[in-house]
Amino acid sequence: MTVWVVTGTGTEVGKTVTTAALAAVAVRAGRSVAVLKPAQTGVAPGEPGDVDDVVRLAGDGVTGMELGRFPEPLAPGTAAARAGLPPVRPAQVAEAAEKLAASHDLVLVEGAGGLLVHFDENGGTLADAARLLGAPVLVVARAGLGTLNSVQLTAEALRARGLTQTGVVIGSWPGEPGLAERCNVADLPVVAGGGLLGAVPAGAGALGAAEFREAAGGWVGAELGGVWDAAEFARRWRVPAP
Repeated sequence: MTVWVVTGTGTEVGKTVTTAALAAVAVRAGRSVAVLKPAQTGVAPGEPGDVDDVVRLAGDGVTGMELGRFPEPLAPGTAAARAGLPPVRPAQVAEAAEKLAASHDLVLVEGAGGLLVHFDENGGTLADAARLLGAPVLVVARAGLGTLNSVQLTAEALRARGLTQTGVVIGSWPGEPGLAERCNVADLPVVAGGGLLGAVPAGAGALGAAEFREAAGGWVGAELGGVWDAAEFARRWRVPAP
């Protein structure tokens, strides 16, 4: 696919670092990559945003684009209204992604928060943009307690809209996972109705760019261009029977 949509099950789940890993893997494979952030919130003009983080980690050759920037850390539609700025609409997202796809091998569209966060006063969402693009959606999820419900709700929302879910990536896998995290390795693919396609280590975003790019392929599976092994990961973190 030329365009992938990356959504989270909520905020602060590791979506931007996962997007950077996908970009880094594609660049390493010789592909030209663009990253599109429809709406950046909580960042003032001139400050680095999520796109800047992706480019810093994945490589200067990655094309980055924002469609809207709103200073308050709120849902994009609310942040736009409070700032007195025009909102970003799903049709704009689709149009921008299609233009980038004409000159890049891969376009990654990184959402804000979850799949159904409102972009505008009409309730437009990232899901609407994915539908217009006919693009598959990769879900980035938390590792720990509470993630199963969020992943299942996101998966059901995707299916209800006729959208294709690529799979699930754990956006921040702890160095010392507890019982909930380890059980979720087996349970996440079940509730998602799709494969577990990767696990990005906690703190990966703080790595130096060269180290990040070298390691990124080991965090995502072959479906996403990497070498991460889901079966081996599951064996390593298998929970013994009670």
